Amino acid sequence: MILFLVVAFILVLGMYSYRSSTSKKSKRIPKDLHNLLLANVLFYEKLKTESQRKLFRERVYTFLKETYIEAVGFNLEDIDIVLVAASAVIPVFYFKDWTYSNLATVLLYPDYFNKELNYTEGARNIGGLVGTGRFNDQVILSRKALHHGFSNKTDKSNTGIHEFVHLIDMLDGDTDGIPSVLLSNTYLIPWLDLIHKGMEAINNDQSDIRAYGGTNQQEFFAVAAEYFFERPELLKVKHPDLYKMMELCFLGKK
Repeated sequence: MILFLVVAFILVLGMYSYRSSTSKKSKRIPKDLHNLLLANVLFYEKLKTESQRKLFRERVYTFLKETYIEAVGFNLEDIDIVLVAASAVIPVFYFKDWTYSNLATVLLYPDYFNKELNYTEGARNIGGLVGTGRFNDQVILSRKALHHGFSNKTDKSNTGIHEFVHLIDMLDGDTDGIPSVLLSNTYLIPWLDLIHKGMEAINNDQSDIRAYGGTNQQEFFAVAAEYFFERPELLKVKHPDLYKMMELCFLGKK
């Protein structure tokens, strides 16, 4: 019995040491937050007043105090922390006192990964996902995909925003593309109609919305949200009804 306990202790200690050597957790708040946001986050740059930017920074502080960011296989840099926090804040910026009650940790991998979370070998094409099972209450992101989403300011995609929109979608108990926490029942049927028409157009190659949005309802919602936050003016011109629905969801505009 004593031998068993000793062996078990050594195994646990070994697992802890391995995890500690390959991942770093952070709750630090970057000192140069304003300049990092200004240089890297277009949404923040386009905010019209200093009071809005101050509010954005306060939301970043709150998020970082409530959420661990854990890097796997590399050392976290301030820019990594800022981009994760910005991804979380942007979709809910216009909602007072918002917190992600279904999130504890953001896992950040250095590169794209596969379903087994392997980021070094084999086919790897996943840039982000919302964890389930043993990864419940976690968002998992590729660092490369996260940075690309903010560095390319002319496309319509952003992996970080995409995954946090999924997290919002989950808050009503179902990941189904119907954000009940954002939309009142009055708008649910019109929203479903927009989803189905939008998916049909994507799958018939008659839409400029990213093809992944034609996968299912939840992916259409997340992809449409990316488009809304990355290229709002273009979405308003190309898809005015969808733009209005995104305003209802994320800006609370009637």
